[in-house]
Amino acid sequence: MLTKVKTKQEIENMRLAGKALGSILKELSAFVKPGHSTLDIANKTRSLIKQHKVEPAFLGYQGFPDVICISIDEEIVHGIPKVDKIIEEGSIVSLDLGIKHQGMIVDGAITVIVGEVDDDVKKLVQHTKESLDAGLKVVKAGCRVGDIGYAIENYADQFGYGIIRDLVGHGVGHEVHEDPNIPNYGKKNTGMELKEGMTVAIEPMLTLGTEEVAILQDGWTIVTRDGSFGCQFEHTVLVTKDGCEILTQP
Repeated sequence: MLTKVKTKQEIENMRLAGKALGSILKELSAFVKPGHSTLDIANKTRSLIKQHKVEPAFLGYQGFPDVICISIDEEIVHGIPKVDKIIEEGSIVSLDLGIKHQGMIVDGAITVIVGEVDDDVKKLVQHTKESLDAGLKVVKAGCRVGDIGYAIENYADQFGYGIIRDLVGHGVGHEVHEDPNIPNYGKKNTGMELKEGMTVAIEPMLTLGTEEVAILQDGWTIVTRDGSFGCQFEHTVLVTKDGCEILTQP
């Protein structure tokens, strides 16, 4: 479905969901430590979701079996929490979470550095976050999807990163994924025009190597084909007349 211009009440419900999501990710970032399994993190997420009196949006979505996607190192997105997948020093961990409140959904992600990592990995995380910032700067009523993709691509290209093309940002609100798709590459003045009151998720995914990806046998986890580290950051935003309001922050 095409993402709709949201009502005042729908926007307020998304604000509440986004504030909870941002707070949960902030707490989880401190919980991600060597020795914890990804299932430990998922169980912590369940507890925090209950504490914030919201609902998980990912659990059961197209069959996904848990409340949060947790992806490590060469895993880009959609990692399934497992008891035997243990966090190690020197890893980066992507936490991708969807939250629902009063029927409205927000989507957000961060990548956490665990201990000491190589400088190139540290810079990948920094620059992926900054590429998200670059994309958000151009979001406003009247901008086009291609403007956002161009801004992200233009920023990331200066560092020579692989820009994942098979995975994209998207509309969000009544559903986890709504149209339009928002690629992390593009041309200015192309694609659908965004309107004031729409809500979209912007989520750049960059790698230290190739843009090519593969899906593991679990049918969910997407990894870099060359085994290079990948990174993801994501915010759900409300399109406003002169810019955007970030909904998914504490």
